[in-house]
Amino acid sequence: PLGATTASRKKQKMDGASPMHISTPNEDAAPRVLQDAIGVNLAVDVDGAPEHLRQGLQQIIGSHNVAYFAQTSSAQAEHVWSVRFEHTEDVASGTFDVRSVAGQEPQVTVRYNRTIDAFRALGQVLTAARAAEVAALANPDALCAPDFTISETAQFETLALMIDCSRNGVLNVNSVRAMLRNMALMGYTMLQLYTEDTYKVEGEPFFGYLRGGYTHDELRAIDDYAFAMGIEVVACIQTLGHLGQMLQWPRYAGLRDTNEVILSRAPETYAFLEKLIQAASAPLRSKRIHIGMDEAYGVGEGRFRGLYGQAEGTAIFVEHLGRVHAICARLGLRAMIWSDMLFCLAAKNNALYAYYDQSNNPAEALSRVDGIPRDIDLVFWDYYHTQPEIYARKIQQHKELGCSSPWMAGGAWTWSRLWCHVPFSFESNRASLVAAKSPLGRVSSFMLTIWGDEGNECDFFSALPVMLYVANHAHTDKSEIDAAFMENAFAAVCGGSLGDWMAASGVDELPQANEARAQMPSNMSKWLLWEDPMLSFMSPQYAGLALDEHYAGTASRLLDCALAPNARYPLNRLLRMPGLLARVLSLKCNLRDRLARPYKAGDRTALLQVAETRLRPLIEAQRELWLYHRARWMRIYKPFGWETLELRYGGLAARLHTMYDRIVAYALCLPCSALRKSRAVGVAAGVSRHPALLPGRSRLPSVAVPFDSGDVAGPSMAADAGSGLSMGEVPAWLPSITSADSSDDPAAMSMGLGWPVTACTSPLPTCSVPACGPLQSPADTNVPAPLPVLTALPATCSDTVTTINALGVREMGGEGDFWLQPAPLLPPELDPQDSFPRDIGCLGEEDMDTVIDSIPELEEDLLCIYENSYTSLLLDYGRVTAPSRLG
Repeated sequence: PLGATTASRKKQKMDGASPMHISTPNEDAAPRVLQDAIGVNLAVDVDGAPEHLRQGLQQIIGSHNVAYFAQTSSAQAEHVWSVRFEHTEDVASGTFDVRSVAGQEPQVTVRYNRTIDAFRALGQVLTAARAAEVAALANPDALCAPDFTISETAQFETLALMIDCSRNGVLNVNSVRAMLRNMALMGYTMLQLYTEDTYKVEGEPFFGYLRGGYTHDELRAIDDYAFAMGIEVVACIQTLGHLGQMLQWPRYAGLRDTNEVILSRAPETYAFLEKLIQAASAPLRSKRIHIGMDEAYGVGEGRFRGLYGQAEGTAIFVEHLGRVHAICARLGLRAMIWSDMLFCLAAKNNALYAYYDQSNNPAEALSRVDGIPRDIDLVFWDYYHTQPEIYARKIQQHKELGCSSPWMAGGAWTWSRLWCHVPFSFESNRASLVAAKSPLGRVSSFMLTIWGDEGNECDFFSALPVMLYVANHAHTDKSEIDAAFMENAFAAVCGGSLGDWMAASGVDELPQANEARAQMPSNMSKWLLWEDPMLSFMSPQYAGLALDEHYAGTASRLLDCALAPNARYPLNRLLRMPGLLARVLSLKCNLRDRLARPYKAGDRTALLQVAETRLRPLIEAQRELWLYHRARWMRIYKPFGWETLELRYGGLAARLHTMYDRIVAYALCLPCSALRKSRAVGVAAGVSRHPALLPGRSRLPSVAVPFDSGDVAGPSMAADAGSGLSMGEVPAWLPSITSADSSDDPAAMSMGLGWPVTACTSPLPTCSVPACGPLQSPADTNVPAPLPVLTALPATCSDTVTTINALGVREMGGEGDFWLQPAPLLPPELDPQDSFPRDIGCLGEEDMDTVIDSIPELEEDLLCIYENSYTSLLLDYGRVTAPSRLG
């Protein structure tokens, strides 16, 4: 197969409890050597391509992993391959062949039948280019004289991807387009956007109220974009269960059976469902529709029983299905449903066990009713098992129900976690795909699902390796996928390093071996992140494991990958999310135990040391994770739904602050009220962190703060007191703004700060000139009246001024008893005034959006900095972990 450059390479299994069916990429393998510019460009002949391909090709070339395309690459590669397309009926539907011809400018010809096969072939040519780069490490002629042929046949008539857009996160149109470009290059033929109530229905303002539903125009735009690449967009809705978001409103009380299930048999129900089906399908070209009906637990057990009496569940379900099917038929639509309720109702058991029980066959129960319509497609979903024979037997049971060709649906494990669990997704999908291609379980349609249960905390783009794995499996009759082929394909098609993306699953993989795999993978990171830090009820589960070391190593690797500029792996920037998560967990795991030991021993100094060296950095790391997650959410989803996750982050932040306050107050024998007062000068009961204790944190300069000192500042703590703290010195680049000798001032106190501090009891002075930061010019007439920005104190400044390290006041807004304004000063190596024109002026929000859009690979960095700076982008310049990336 293409990409199998080392035929003797042995299949390996991932260490410990995560066996893989492709080998784990080797750290010393060729992809880690290819760190320079792309070695070959593809010059795609768009104008000479068949007309039905041109728009789709422009969409791919203009926006997707552009470094490989000659038309959009920022640096011309040494070698260029010309790619042309030829549509022919001589090639069977679902098949394509690719041939290269060496020459002065190598020619690659793609012959295809279906539109989608042309784009799958383009993805394979990209993979071939990447494989040639690897081969050129040993044989330079591999790039200048490529010699390869590629031929594939799709194993399924339909290869679909379903994306959950109902659990808080609704992908915006640009994100759907990005998914579609990946799908096209992988060979997916269908997209389903799962929308319970997240689409607009005319005359129903409470349907999807404040949920960010898709408009008719948005769905039409998505359909047009997909159609240009040969992808069918199919409506995927609910018509029985999973309607709780709608049924919660009083307007729909009359349609309610239970809190989640709509009322069957009622005439008004079917009039309403017809409106839903019309609204969801009207913007789309497809004449197929997914009408849901899964997990409708309690059907007939609510208001239905009071209105119509008791009835057998299977009979109610089949009757309702018949009526909805009639609506679809009247509208010219072919319907499909999830099949689980047929099995669960027959077994009188709502648990998934009834669905997957090999002895449970609902054929007998269905024989007692009218049965299901023959043209209804059943979708069998199973994301849990790893043995192909289990899937094959259950597929056979579906055929016995009268469905000659059921669908098989696997899952990319994105739900109930913050990052896709790639190894187990490979494992479970391999089993279902092998079964779906076997003689016993043969089906014609396979679907990969991406769910967002429990708030959609996960970035759905983390499922890209699973999407690629399933697509590659769906285009071969073999049961295994070559590891080198996957590595090259993921780099060329998606733009990421597969080894690094596999490592990101380490946030949910415990550092232990030889534990039997359960029917679902661990989501350890979710539990560790959200558990109460003081109670820490999860700690017995990982007692004895070096989780802090595991997560610290994971964070180091992922953040290095995400923040290092690398044109070869632009997608690696998304690894910042699991990297920041791992950094938080490295500080949070075992935190309670670290605090409990000195507390029980009565060692208040050691207790304070843990609070300052682990708990304080944890507060900052948690804040950075929240800010990045927010920026990423606003990038890929509609804003609706973020409030659910922000409440979780806010609750965690509040608990961490409370934990810190109580521990420090206890350690210093002070009441928390005194702690709050002392924080007004940036001092936590007289103790502040030295900058060296807070790696990665912004090193902003000193600021001036008025403070009614009273007698609550707390004791000073010297470096030799066993606290792990340091008195430090003022950095040489920071101008001194303390104009008095504190030793002669009775109000002055030594606070043990990293930088010197004196107390201030007089009103704070205000600058008499407008703000003059790096992005603000005194000559700018748009600058408002004089602002209290302290680049330096005026000559008339009071002698009693407190200067504090801004490191100690980053989280102290809202106390109400102090004033804070950062001075826009930076050390010389980071000072933008040396390289930026002084009259650049202020950047407004629209200007910032222009800057951000012009550097898409830095969007998350820039957006995070911009949103959380005090006045302008460069004011928080020091927050960037790799400042050179801003350029």
